[in-house]
Amino acid sequence: MIRCREIGPADLDAVANLLTRGFVRRSRDHWVNGLQRMAAREIPEGFPRFGYMLDNQGTPVGVLLLIYSAQGDASGAAIRCNLSSWYVEPAYRSYAPMLTSVAQRHKHVTYVNISPAHWTWRTIEAQGFHAYCSGQFFSFPALSHVPEGMRVEVVQADAEVIDGMSEADVALLARHAACGCLSLACRTADGRTFPFVLQSMSLRRLAPIAMRLIYCRDVADYVACAGAIGRFLLRHGRFVVAVDANGRMPDLIGFYRRRRGRKYFKGPQRPRLADLSDTELVIYGP
Repeated sequence: MIRCREIGPADLDAVANLLTRGFVRRSRDHWVNGLQRMAAREIPEGFPRFGYMLDNQGTPVGVLLLIYSAQGDASGAAIRCNLSSWYVEPAYRSYAPMLTSVAQRHKHVTYVNISPAHWTWRTIEAQGFHAYCSGQFFSFPALSHVPEGMRVEVVQADAEVIDGMSEADVALLARHAACGCLSLACRTADGRTFPFVLQSMSLRRLAPIAMRLIYCRDVADYVACAGAIGRFLLRHGRFVVAVDANGRMPDLIGFYRRRRGRKYFKGPQRPRLADLSDTELVIYGP
């Protein structure tokens, strides 16, 4: 009687209950708020809005949340899917492969797993995934040089136009600000404007002082603007920014940790570093 099907709006309460049982450190409100954001966001046509569930006579006994987004092209030519939270009730674990096989069946989609527990790495690799990020560099941006005339502005959720920035970048900054991220526009003296999205980290020891870099166009942009961003954050009590990296970043002051922050992908397009936009970290929270 077990079948795998798409999660629909009528399933959300039961799915939130299941996830609350499966992830004991997460409150029910955490899942409800994230599912509400999923219900309202735009997704590429033809893909599930929430993900898939194992249905036992109308009751969810397993779930795999999926977050689809069009990358760089509104036509949907490049589709990314964030394989998010996975949980199956112990009595139904033998049916778990149904979820993963259905969820990963599109060959033209790039699937990413950005929060794998270290004990799952071998299993993920056996499924054909490859690591594209091996760790995180914890930078101290306030110690970087600030180019003359560079300034940082906060972008609010209702922003529509920003001088020197494309409509797509403005929409991204506003969308992420609405999800509780810190969206910034960094302006240079020669008129260039760079978008950045940062988010508070959930690690208990680092939460009061650290931010995670969610998005920038290129890691080189962060290196160039690190000093101005660091001075801005320092005024708000934050002095560490974690950046996805594959080793030390010689142009920044900080330290690299290999076991924290590994991320995997499977599909036609290798994800770039410093782009966690519209992923589970944003939609569901850190």
